[in-house]
Amino acid sequence: MTLDGKVALVTGSGSGIGKATALALAKAGADVGVADRDVDAAKEVAREIEALGPRSLATQTDIGNLADIDTMVSDIVAKLGGIDIVVNNAGVTRHGTLLDITEETWDLMQDINAKGTFFCIQRVAKQMVDQGRGGRIINISSTGGKGFRGTSSPAYAASKGAIISMTYIAAVQLAEHDINVNAICPGLVDTPMLRGKLAQRSNDTGTSVAQLFEGLEKMVPLGRLDDPEDVAAMATFLASQGGRNITGQTINIDGGVVMN
Repeated sequence: MTLDGKVALVTGSGSGIGKATALALAKAGADVGVADRDVDAAKEVAREIEALGPRSLATQTDIGNLADIDTMVSDIVAKLGGIDIVVNNAGVTRHGTLLDITEETWDLMQDINAKGTFFCIQRVAKQMVDQGRGGRIINISSTGGKGFRGTSSPAYAASKGAIISMTYIAAVQLAEHDINVNAICPGLVDTPMLRGKLAQRSNDTGTSVAQLFEGLEKMVPLGRLDDPEDVAAMATFLASQGGRNITGQTINIDGGVVMN
């Protein structure tokens, strides 16, 4: 798979899935815009990309802020010459079951995960239409948006379900512009975010992190959690020529936990 001559933008790419995806796209030959709220982390990823050969630009971006999204897009276009691929990865999660979730927590996840992702799709799609050379939009949702029973937060599930729905609509409406739109739905991914959540649960319950991690692995038919690189590999494929006729799909990467 080669992405030589393409420009990619990855949101939330300072760590975890986003970082792995930015690096995978760069290894395939794409120039990559690295957007993250943590600008120092974004700059470090950009340096890693430039060490591989492609060009890169780090931007400090909070996708919950529409002005930040507009600045991100304009900066990437000005520095890297357009946008051919976007991976909408930025998102947040907070604990809160049906009975105890607060309005503040609900609003935060909708603002970032649903609203923020939507306006990233919209702003980048407008740029792609203006360029007239098609494009690939890849949204990172979650099996939590498909009814995975291990998801405890209804706010998170609703926000990720919204990404799936907007993926379908965007795929239909952008097809005439040769823009493919798909969603990847990871399951349990071994990231710093997950490890942090396990550490907090360990403090609350007295169960060791190792035991909690083993319990998660037992939930997965293949017996292993996802690595960020698993998601990055699928994103890179969808961005490549191999994914040219795939659009409007939601692809699970979860070891067989959710099969719909």
